[in-house]
Amino acid sequence: MTDDFERPTIVIGVNCQFSSQDKQSKPLLNGIEEEQIPVAIKNISINDVVSRAYQAALSSRLSVGIACEGNRYVVHYRNLPEKKPLFDYVIDNDEKLRNLGANAARLVKGIPFKKL
Repeated sequence: MTDDFERPTIVIGVNCQFSSQDKQSKPLLNGIEEEQIPVAIKNISINDVVSRAYQAALSSRLSVGIACEGNRYVVHYRNLPEKKPLFDYVIDNDEKLRNLGANAARLVKGIPFKKL
């Protein structure tokens, strides 16, 4: 994980404290890492989780952004309409969360998604 926004990364947009060591976020980050795509965390002061994910996608050089609120996870792509994210799920299962992270990375790589 990096804070260097010049490097091509998937951006996770947060509006509060987010830690890569947080037990809840670890499966998501592991899924992205398994696909060998770098991640950056960026503070985006937007309360709406879908809009925050969209702004994260706009700030990502890879055009993919993620935001979460509680157990709700949103993956957005720059070329989609702001209110129509690619994935918008409530997930409370580590395996599904890992697959969601992998799918965000697979969007970058242009390969088929894993089942959620």
